[in-house]
Amino acid sequence: MAAAVDVVLGCALGPDRGRHLSKLDRATRDWLEDAGFAVNDESLWREALTHGSTGEARDYQRLEFLGDRVLGLTIAHRLYETGRNDEGRMAQRLNALVSKQTCADRARDIGVSDHVIMGKQAREDGAQNSDNVLGDIMEALLGASFLENGFARTEQLICDLWEDPLNGKTGKSKHPKSALQEWAAGNQRRPPEYEVTDVQGPDHARRFTVKVSVYKVGEVEATASGKRDAETEAAKLFMEKFG
Repeated sequence: MAAAVDVVLGCALGPDRGRHLSKLDRATRDWLEDAGFAVNDESLWREALTHGSTGEARDYQRLEFLGDRVLGLTIAHRLYETGRNDEGRMAQRLNALVSKQTCADRARDIGVSDHVIMGKQAREDGAQNSDNVLGDIMEALLGASFLENGFARTEQLICDLWEDPLNGKTGKSKHPKSALQEWAAGNQRRPPEYEVTDVQGPDHARRFTVKVSVYKVGEVEATASGKRDAETEAAKLFMEKFG
């Protein structure tokens, strides 16, 4: 499978990507190689680490788009090969293992925040430590790895970086929102309702506050760096309080 993916996608993308960014500093290249990435075209890897706040012609967004798909295929393949779960269970684990939170956790483990290239204001706002930025850059690095080294090598790299969550409990428990939905139905309550009650911070470091309520039971609020994450945390807190 890996060879077929390399051939098909490699032909579609082609070797010339027309990059014009400056090179990496030596410390960043050494860090990438220590983390398991094989670096050749330094401008590609600089692109993967560049935040939009710099104003440079290329930032990590396109590579993030590609890396997200490489990650999803790798994790789906791994779950299929190593277990006998049904489609629903595999989908549940897949969603958790490729989530922004899990990607950000992997990024923190290898020290991505120390090498993010971003504008002064964004850095002062702490964007280099946000789940959204770290998760996006982790995916961008995987996209760069795919372009430079092909699918097979990137697949192995992902399996190495994701070893703990793959072998642990990530995604094995029911998602908090699903658990709350089933709890409400099982107790003959109306479905839970989610409402964004507050949004704060600059565009690159937004904080969302979400309220979840169940009619004639109660309500709980939670805050996170993304609307979906805030909903998840609110559902979790609701179940802890009322479930």
